[in-house]
Amino acid sequence: MNSLTYSILGIIHSPYKEKFAVPRQPGLVPSAKAELEIQSPYDDINAFNGLDDFSHLWLVFSFHKNTGHPTKSWSPTVRPPRLGGNKRLGVFATRTPNRPNTIGLSLVEFHGVVQREGKLFLSLSNIDLVDGTPVIDIKPYLPYADSIPNAKAGFAQTAPEKKLEIKFSDQALTQINTLSAKHKALKQLIIEVLQQDPRPAYKRQKSDHKVYAMHLSDFNIKWQCTLTTLTILSIESI
Repeated sequence: MNSLTYSILGIIHSPYKEKFAVPRQPGLVPSAKAELEIQSPYDDINAFNGLDDFSHLWLVFSFHKNTGHPTKSWSPTVRPPRLGGNKRLGVFATRTPNRPNTIGLSLVEFHGVVQREGKLFLSLSNIDLVDGTPVIDIKPYLPYADSIPNAKAGFAQTAPEKKLEIKFSDQALTQINTLSAKHKALKQLIIEVLQQDPRPAYKRQKSDHKVYAMHLSDFNIKWQCTLTTLTILSIESI
């Protein structure tokens, strides 16, 4: 047997409309909220009986934005951004999305089952999944089995430091203040996402005059970076 086929249980609806700027791990952007829309025939409410007793879930998903055939697009070694992109490690010693099989695992915060307009959703937060991600399994997080406080974690023993100071230009500050009346959590979401510094690792070692942009929720956000400060230039509706 050389291949397996899985059914899609549900589709993620998240503020991350593209791969760029998605946090590299879950739990780094608490303000990132999402819904998992359960697909038929798995949208039977009985399948979720008892799930409200859990605060976190494991989602098994597909890196659907990866292109090319898995066996042709993967490499035995990769350059983890956490190491500045300067050192190669074996693909199986990292969490790179460029894997032999495009399968990922994410721990998300769970806020309940929602039924709306004849559809069934799981309300989530603290996510790291791009909009449209197909989910192929859902499992409850078990603290006694899934948490090992003294486990060894190689180059990623602790969470990455948030080194960048986030500033808003006068234009961006005016825009976010106007938008905040309707989108109350938008400012904090932008700050939490950009504190992770989504630029390529090799760009983080020097001041960078390039203007970057990301599509977050319904907005296009542009910014520039120095070594220590990220300045948001504009926030425009799409």
